[in-house]
Amino acid sequence: MRRVSVFGATGSIGQNTLDLIGRDPSSYRVVALTGGRNVAQLAADAVRLRAEVAVVADEALLPDLRAALAGSGVEAGAGRHALLEAADRPADWVMSAIVGAAGLEPGLRALRQGATLALANKESMVCAGRLMLREAAAHGGRLLPVDSEHSAVFQALIGEDMAAVERVIITASGGAFRDWPLDRLDEATPEQAATHPNWAMGQRITIDSASMFNKALELIETREFFGLDPAMIETVVHPESMIHALVGFNDGALMAHVGPPDMRHAIGFALHWPERRSLPVERLDLVKLGQMTFRTACETRWPAL
Repeated sequence: MRRVSVFGATGSIGQNTLDLIGRDPSSYRVVALTGGRNVAQLAADAVRLRAEVAVVADEALLPDLRAALAGSGVEAGAGRHALLEAADRPADWVMSAIVGAAGLEPGLRALRQGATLALANKESMVCAGRLMLREAAAHGGRLLPVDSEHSAVFQALIGEDMAAVERVIITASGGAFRDWPLDRLDEATPEQAATHPNWAMGQRITIDSASMFNKALELIETREFFGLDPAMIETVVHPESMIHALVGFNDGALMAHVGPPDMRHAIGFALHWPERRSLPVERLDLVKLGQMTFRTACETRWPAL
């Protein structure tokens, strides 16, 4: 039985992770679940999955969490100290899905105990990629990418010689404003940016997708994760979001990872790695899909790139 913890359990990545764990509960022992302010969701998941401890980020919400967990046997904690204590608890596999640089320290704690860290928190690699890789190597931990693009690159590279890689192409949906005339962008509102055409994600990442700031971070993450020269990394807009990334080799071949826009693909790959197991995701009907299109990632429209 694998010991698992989920940091950022109440967000979209965390909820998809718990969905997969909950489908096979006899295979996992849930050590720690952490969340931001959604006490009701955090407590319900902790009780359902029989977690050892649940931690909420806001210390003022500790009484509410304790009340929600009363009689369940699940410990309650709140604040940074409790989060780091949860990260220090032995686990075999840890999902890092806390938003922003706040996810760095608990991720490092997990690596230092030799855990496999499934990394959905791209900011950790952006601000401290070399440190993350060094700590994983020093303590026998492992980093597995969970962003769909980086999981796709990772999978395309299995069994391949990095010396044969010529380029990596990261795809982007284009977000909410991909079809807007450029002269309308100054009128865009946060509410308009918060609607994604393809993916169901949290508000911040959805808005960052509209501006492509999220994709800019992913380009940096690609460089850090795979040790590539930045000149080898490209971005193309792919409105259908079916191809998540491609790896180009020195013989001219391109290896693409193709699948529906469902984060359980990348999460499930990391959860079950090195095996592949059945996942409850849509199977693509290529005839029904009909076509896939690609556009230049215009740096006038998306200056973050």
